Amino acid sequence: MNYQIKASSLSKEDAVIHIKKSNINFGTTLKNADTLPNPAELFLGSFAACMLKNVERFSSMMNFTYLKATLEVKATRLESPPRMDNIIYNLNIYSNDKKLNVDLLKKNIEKFGTIYNTIKLSCAISGTIKTLENV
Repeated sequence: MNYQIKASSLSKEDAVIHIKKSNINFGTTLKNADTLPNPAELFLGSFAACMLKNVERFSSMMNFTYLKATLEVKATRLESPPRMDNIIYNLNIYSNDKKLNVDLLKKNIEKFGTIYNTIKLSCAISGTIKTLENV
């Protein structure tokens, strides 16, 4: 499987990533630094998307139901050379399903997540998965 995206920018303006029929604006200038994601945040967003996609994927394969999942991802930026390290996530799954095996779900996410495994080659990743009963 191969992936392809496109991106574009104008001088002194912010930029856009074009993926299929979606456009994702991101900041390359200071004028929108507080409102648009920067490349580091998009990187963490890709990590989060991978994890949430795998929650959905494994809900079918492991035969459990859930109402929603929320995820918080934090990372440390190191200097010289600048890079991400020590990614920490907290995944909450809202479910009343007793068939949900959190330990197996975590193992599957860590084993089969494409972005997860790509990032894991370059920095430490740790995190927790909790189930919360539907509110």
